[in-house]
Amino acid sequence: MTDPVYNALFLCTGNSARSIIAEALLNRDGQGRFKAYSAGSQPRGDVHPYTLDLLRGLGIDTDFARSKSWDEFAGPGAPEFDFIFTVCDSAANEACPIWPGHPMTAHWGIPDPAAAEGTDAEKHLAFAEATRQLSTRISLLLALPLKSLDRLALKSRLDAIGQTKD
Repeated sequence: MTDPVYNALFLCTGNSARSIIAEALLNRDGQGRFKAYSAGSQPRGDVHPYTLDLLRGLGIDTDFARSKSWDEFAGPGAPEFDFIFTVCDSAANEACPIWPGHPMTAHWGIPDPAAAEGTDAEKHLAFAEATRQLSTRISLLLALPLKSLDRLALKSRLDAIGQTKD
């Protein structure tokens, strides 16, 4: 019997930085156990250039990266999600579409690196810090015994990951 592939959607408002980074990290680190996607409630329309620089620096191909609306994943023919994670406080407080299949949801708020001010070095540092936090949370997700946890225990663990003070 083959192990299931879990579909995960990372949501943010602009879908230009955090959610794209999370999508890339989970697809890389999930090693076929997960298929990750990202979207925004009000997509910016383009991926932040520092996001692309960071991913390339990690050896991740950026051809997948585009800023898109969560509406793309709410209609017919969209993947059915097992997990939906909001990575910004704004998206967590918005009325989300109704997702088919009753996916597990959790809020994993990360400060927006695209809002960082200062020198280029300081801005790059904000992107690196967001990536570090997302990487830690994704590692914790990947360590969960998903098949042996009931929904209540899984929800509790996912929420706790979102509270991780890396």
